Amino acid sequence: MKNLQDATAPRAQRPATEAALLTTTRVSTFLGPGSLSGASGFFFRRNGRLFLVTSRHVLADETSSHFPDRIEVEIHTDALDLTRYAAVSVPLYRDGLSQWRQAADSAGDVDVAAIEIDPGTLPDSSILHAFGPEHLEATDDVAEVGDALVIVGFPLGFHDTVHHLPVVRSASIASAFGVRFQQQGYFLTDARTHRGSSGAPVLRRIQNPNAERSQLPWQLLGVHSTRMDMRTRDLVQDESLGLNCAWYADVLMALTEPVAPTTEASTDT
Repeated sequence: MKNLQDATAPRAQRPATEAALLTTTRVSTFLGPGSLSGASGFFFRRNGRLFLVTSRHVLADETSSHFPDRIEVEIHTDALDLTRYAAVSVPLYRDGLSQWRQAADSAGDVDVAAIEIDPGTLPDSSILHAFGPEHLEATDDVAEVGDALVIVGFPLGFHDTVHHLPVVRSASIASAFGVRFQQQGYFLTDARTHRGSSGAPVLRRIQNPNAERSQLPWQLLGVHSTRMDMRTRDLVQDESLGLNCAWYADVLMALTEPVAPTTEASTDT
């Protein structure tokens, strides 16, 4: 005999989509009222503080004279209705000073930037997921060349414009992981990518996630930057290599370090 209580008990609501797709947002850059470009970015949370991570060249690029003064990101506002969202404007400068954090190492500038997001600027009903330091940690299953990856982003700005969700490209590790390719702070991925993917997270699925990573069962390996090609390639005879640069994600631990407050020395009179 069927248990009537079990039959009428409400079922738990399933999330509208998997959490990984809500970590990533489209980044639009502006100079004054004019729109400049589109890219990808993702959220990273550390010690209760929220950061948007993207490629450094999205926020400032001397080579192409690209200098926006603000960005906009899209934030979902309803856990079940993904068509509802808000565009949040983030200024890149305050009192003439850039607000993002960037890094350099022995080989030069790292093409990753993090900008802190003031929670007060977000809608009260914001729905997003963020990676954290726990997603940078190595698992028992060590990452190796050939491992399957995904790159979550907005290639050429393409995405689900109704539900404001990114798309996912399959990738694999294409160079020795843990080794700085040509002494730069990145490794290579083999994936079909396009402009607009800069700043996308490069993820590897965790087969047996622990409790900390159960909602986001992914290891954050890198930040997609740009396509890799050979200057000597014959444009007629040789097709593109189809390789990409992904900066090692552990740079985020340096970019999200708490900033020590500055104090002014006092003088007794």
